[in-house]
Amino acid sequence: QVQLEESGGGLVQLGESLTLSCAASQRLAIYSMAWFRQAPGKEREFVSGINWNGGMTDYADSVKGRFTISRDHAENTVSLEMNNLKPGDTGIYYCAQGPVGRQIPRSSSEYTYWGPGTRVTVSS
Repeated sequence: QVQLEESGGGLVQLGESLTLSCAASQRLAIYSMAWFRQAPGKEREFVSGINWNGGMTDYADSVKGRFTISRDHAENTVSLEMNNLKPGDTGIYYCAQGPVGRQIPRSSSEYTYWGPGTRVTVSS
């Protein structure tokens, strides 16, 4: 069973930046990976995903142009660089392992393993 662990969350001000990292207990090289977030009182939503070789990425409209996802096969990590943060970005951010190959599903049901999450709070 794969174990994922997120890090890098915290409390920041409007317009500041954070970089989240997800470390895996096993090699992730053949799987798509994604970041989801859940704000208080809301459903978990897709934020960004990356396919197995990093050649394809996908972003929710709300974060496009501000967030950048990347992966490091050697380190077995997936990162999410978040710039120009807004209060609407507040929530718990989860890393998830998806299907093999080039798909980047936006539905959480397509993802098998999840980390416990890291909290991001953006203050205005």
